[in-house]
Amino acid sequence: MGSELNILCLFGQWLLLLGLSYSHPLCTDSIAPFTPKKPLTFCPYSGSVCCDSAKDLQLQKQFQSMNISDPACASLMKSILCATCDQFSAQLFDIGTRPRAVPVLCNSTISVGSTQSNNAANDFCGKVWDTCQNVFINAHPFTPLQGSFGVPTSTTSCKLTDLWKSKSDFCKVNGGASGFDSVCFAGDPVSLINAATVDPPSGVCLEKISNMTYLNMVGHPDGSNRVFMTDQQGRIWLATVPDVGSGKTLGPDELTLFLDLSDKIYYDYLLGLMGIAFHPNFVNNGRFFVSFNCNKTKWDGCFGKCSCNSDVNCNPSNFTSTYGFPPCQYSSVISEFTANGTSGNFLATKGNQTEIRRIFSMGLPFENEHGGQILFGPSDGYLYYMMGDGGGVADPYNFSQNKKSLLGKIMRFDVDHFPSARQINELGLWGNYSIPLDNPVFEDNELRPEIWALGLRNPWRCDFDSKRPSYFLCADDGEDRYEEVDLITKGGNYGWRVYEGPLLFNPPQSPGGNTSASSINPIFPVMGYEHSSINQDLGFGGAAIIGGYYYRSTTDPCLYGRYIYADFFAEVIWAGTENPENSGNFTSNQIPFTCAYDSPIQCSFTPGIPFPALGFINSFGEDNNKDVHIFATSGVYRIVQPSRCNYLCSNATSAAGLLP
Repeated sequence: MGSELNILCLFGQWLLLLGLSYSHPLCTDSIAPFTPKKPLTFCPYSGSVCCDSAKDLQLQKQFQSMNISDPACASLMKSILCATCDQFSAQLFDIGTRPRAVPVLCNSTISVGSTQSNNAANDFCGKVWDTCQNVFINAHPFTPLQGSFGVPTSTTSCKLTDLWKSKSDFCKVNGGASGFDSVCFAGDPVSLINAATVDPPSGVCLEKISNMTYLNMVGHPDGSNRVFMTDQQGRIWLATVPDVGSGKTLGPDELTLFLDLSDKIYYDYLLGLMGIAFHPNFVNNGRFFVSFNCNKTKWDGCFGKCSCNSDVNCNPSNFTSTYGFPPCQYSSVISEFTANGTSGNFLATKGNQTEIRRIFSMGLPFENEHGGQILFGPSDGYLYYMMGDGGGVADPYNFSQNKKSLLGKIMRFDVDHFPSARQINELGLWGNYSIPLDNPVFEDNELRPEIWALGLRNPWRCDFDSKRPSYFLCADDGEDRYEEVDLITKGGNYGWRVYEGPLLFNPPQSPGGNTSASSINPIFPVMGYEHSSINQDLGFGGAAIIGGYYYRSTTDPCLYGRYIYADFFAEVIWAGTENPENSGNFTSNQIPFTCAYDSPIQCSFTPGIPFPALGFINSFGEDNNKDVHIFATSGVYRIVQPSRCNYLCSNATSAAGLLP
């Protein structure tokens, strides 16, 4: 118990010191807003909120205990108490810098760049002072910080005038303005300005720069035009990306084999090298991480606890595999390696073949739906690991909703601090990593400590927005009806297999039991599509969603700030647009695409079909210039200037400041 208290104490200190900013709706505990099972009766909030009925009742009792005799002041104080239910409460209560007892009260005009609506321009903080300054309020919520602005360090009074010398002093601590990445409270639920309608781009122009097939691209951490690319067979290549419009290709002469793990990796259509991530301090320490699959009958280094075990009510002896092999013949692995180079100016031309450390290893129940992407969080430096539900038909063992299973989850590891063998055993860890002190387990001790988010089927390519690192989007493959894009937040439950996207799902078999819809607060997709809604003119629907990137390159100003994703069948590309900005409300549009007439490698076309024959899209990649690449079975394609395909920006304001 003592160690748990120490952890909680450290966590509290961490919250006070952390300087993160939030730019989309989040609650004060950093989870996503939700729709309560019962409507709130005291606080005037509905729809997506941060309070359930129990919290609503608690706030009502707190308000009643204040015993405020003045009706006007009582109304204001009720609204302030209820602000904790607002979907933007994490920003209102300034949780990123230090917890506050009351929200930031609007006391000035809206800053340039703010998306908060004009009702935030009123001096609400001054209104609170003018209305309540001489009203007695029990259990006063405006207790000042010790010594702030000359205020006494202790008092038994319940009037604002006994705590603060003036309106100015009161609002210095309790007031604030709405800015580019913040909101303030004006007495009503926060609302954002609906920008003018932003039309989708008229099309995406591509140039083909390689005939090779790759799965991952990661810009070299030195910021140069070099990239690391991987194929599914297990090879990692170091390459130099040619300048856009140079007419040069990404050919064999530009490739250097950085590391070859093909003797360890088991490769077939669904298995292989799944991800690569470089430590944030790679240029000094040379550490990098590879996620891959192995077969224990082919490599003696393939080991790890089976994900079908008694902890998750799965008995391997009763397990039936679709393809006839025993459970956990295949494993998902994260290994750490190092590269050669000069400290402080890391050239990194070769990776060392010897594995430095096994970070994670878990046996898979089936051979499909195991994700495998790894990313370092741009704000926290922790390693995120995207894991599918383990396969089978419709997650038959309900692993995604099982809080003790790591299948169907996004995990989050600290790979800078390593536990002892005793700690690994006591905590039941799956490898050499520590648990970040703000992982969701500290709010929900039923969760495995590694879990960051749950309820996913097969997250296939996720991305942190380079401009707004708190925006973490993941595309999640559907079963047979709906493909989705989710805005990932701490502890979020994305519904599978209770839901497939926004649709209730009825599994055909349930040896692992079911989860009721009433027992969870699912977070529904921000974008997505039904299989039957696309490719209708070609006689078939969609296959699987391929997640992409927030487009942040200046190469195509029409796409800037939009989220780009596609379907595996390579017939459709979408651009998702958030409006208002920072609201979490997205619309997505199918956009045509073609190849530039001066593409370094000419694209192939099928007669009668207007778009190029890409084959199948495996994934997207991004280089250090933020240029986005499409990795297809027919080669590598890069998004280039729309004018090279005779496309225009249909709404010039969407590219403000970026047009040449």
